[in-house]
Amino acid sequence: MNLLDQRVADTLSSQGILAQAVPGFQPRQGQTDMALAVSRTVQDGGQLVVEAGTGTGKTYAYLVPVLLSGQRALVSTATKALQDQLFSRDIPRLIEVLGLPIRVALLKGRSNYLCLHRMEQARHSPESAQPGAQKALAKMETWSQSTRTGDMAELTGLDERSSLWPLVTSTRDNCLGSSCPRYRACHVNLARKEAMAADVVVINHHLFFADMVVRESGVAELLPTVRVTVFDEAHQLNEIGVNFLGQQLSTVQLHELVRDTLSTGLQLARGLVDWQGLSAGLEKAARDWRLAAGMHRGAVRLRWTGQHPEGVDPHEWDTGLQAVTQALAELQSGLDMVSELAPDFQRLGDRTRELIQRAAMFADTPKPEGVRWAEVSAQLRLIESPLDIAQSFSALTRPVSAAPAIDASHVNEPDSLEALMAGDTRHNASDRASSGALVGLGQRAWIFTSATLGDEPSLRWFTEPCGLSSAEVMQVSSPFDYARQAALYVPTHLPRPGDADHASQVARLVLEAMAILGGRTLVLTTTLTAMRSIGEHLQLQGDASVEVLVQGQSPKRRLMERFREGGGQGDPHGRRGCVLVASASFWEGFDVPGDALQLVVIDKLPFPPPGDPLFEARSQRMTQQGKSAFADHALPEAAVSLKQGAGRLIRSESDRGILVVCDSRLVSMSYGRRLVRGLPDMRRLEDHEAFVQALQQLTKDATSL
Repeated sequence: MNLLDQRVADTLSSQGILAQAVPGFQPRQGQTDMALAVSRTVQDGGQLVVEAGTGTGKTYAYLVPVLLSGQRALVSTATKALQDQLFSRDIPRLIEVLGLPIRVALLKGRSNYLCLHRMEQARHSPESAQPGAQKALAKMETWSQSTRTGDMAELTGLDERSSLWPLVTSTRDNCLGSSCPRYRACHVNLARKEAMAADVVVINHHLFFADMVVRESGVAELLPTVRVTVFDEAHQLNEIGVNFLGQQLSTVQLHELVRDTLSTGLQLARGLVDWQGLSAGLEKAARDWRLAAGMHRGAVRLRWTGQHPEGVDPHEWDTGLQAVTQALAELQSGLDMVSELAPDFQRLGDRTRELIQRAAMFADTPKPEGVRWAEVSAQLRLIESPLDIAQSFSALTRPVSAAPAIDASHVNEPDSLEALMAGDTRHNASDRASSGALVGLGQRAWIFTSATLGDEPSLRWFTEPCGLSSAEVMQVSSPFDYARQAALYVPTHLPRPGDADHASQVARLVLEAMAILGGRTLVLTTTLTAMRSIGEHLQLQGDASVEVLVQGQSPKRRLMERFREGGGQGDPHGRRGCVLVASASFWEGFDVPGDALQLVVIDKLPFPPPGDPLFEARSQRMTQQGKSAFADHALPEAAVSLKQGAGRLIRSESDRGILVVCDSRLVSMSYGRRLVRGLPDMRRLEDHEAFVQALQQLTKDATSL
């Protein structure tokens, strides 16, 4: 065992410094095994894919060897919540305990930072006339004078959904770059400079792929040069990447252009151009075009294999898109008249030209190598994307030798992610030496990890669409004793998921459990329709002593906080227990250890929705390759999602709970065995009586504490 491996093993051992200095730290064999695999990859280079079961301690398993190696590292997460946790808690704690002189930086997308220039313009926008807007802007202006980072997460009381948020932040579309009058004080640029000087930089997958897109369009995004890259929550990489690597045109983009043009025009060039008329023309064209997509219940995706999306009137669609293009062209002419007055008008002109180009692309037939669809809700969004990220991503992660470390003070910053990943390791050699690096420069190291990366040992569900055919693959089991801590119940007496009465019967089962548990229940649905139906049923018929929370009725953060507060029956503070009915984002990343959550109910098996254009295109490719679209695509997708949902139940060694899957196909269909194998090894509750007894035992155990 070499020096780095030995230090990693010692650090994570029962006699190691973490066991002595970190409260609650417990050595786990799986954690050590994963950490040593990461250590080998850091030293030798290459790609390592690790599925680490819940409770493994994967965060420390990759951070300890990366930090001890002394190599410059990039850590990327799927969510800003984990990103903030790594930067604010996990990495600083390890640096302090290990006594390492390591500089850490946090880098988010530009829309997460206050834009000083746009904040100064915000008071003149129409949105500033809304009730409470002036007070909120005044609070923001006061905060802007004291904040060092400009990270909007520091500003309490302003939700991302607020109409003021886009007024005071920038996007790639509206950023003025070096022409901005507040360029030198720009928080985004300052964050990038800190990242360039840091040893470890924490970013997110959205920023990573956004940089790939920007690089291809010729605009540089500053990211630090690194030798080790870690993707946590890696199971989301492909879907996030597909969204960024494609082309999009939406009515949201058009409305934002209207808003920015009207505000800027009236402030800086009032009377020179008919801003009101041009803006009203584009706004009407965007609204009429949305109506041409038809009326639908909820959000839908329309297939698009020919000249038009399926289900739309071709004449109305073409007329609507032509009207949008004409309104954009007229706006472009107006902006050209005043382009020399301010850089704001030049940037607006660039945005308008780009939207005209995208409109022309979507007026043509789809490219055969990708997939195109239209998303219709209150807004309209057109997307054309690759089927996966394999081609783009494999080019980035292929083995490349790193260049020798040199003094960064004499070298310009990298102008793209391509430079970052191609071996351009600009870093201060004296700083590296002082940090006690244990690893010399060689092949770049790529680590991918998540609790769910597939349903079979090769983890092909993850590696194939990400182009990681040569990666080392490793699975680390959870240390939790699921057979003792958790039980699985499949209520076979419920109607099949396709029956109209299914949602109401699921609600009745939850009502019965509520009467026994007093809350402590998370209901996960596969559709928003089922979520609303079950939520309404529980709110109307549930016990008033149990609070029923439904996704969408409050901000997500508030729902999570309230659910964690509610301890149900036996709560020492007398608080009501909670039932949370949710879909989509609550299937993962929702961590509730302890007695606040003891029952997870999943309404049906989470197969991809039928008719989804992206799923259908991927299925067709599978069939063309001689594979089974169901066995090789739909079933693994469902298995990963089911594992994610089930993972909400047991979050610590002391947790106890029951998982209920209200879909008899899990036990009646042959493929159900494959789905069950993908779940933790829970004991089975064979009938409803056993389920009720298990609920009563949970309640008894909770009240005896």
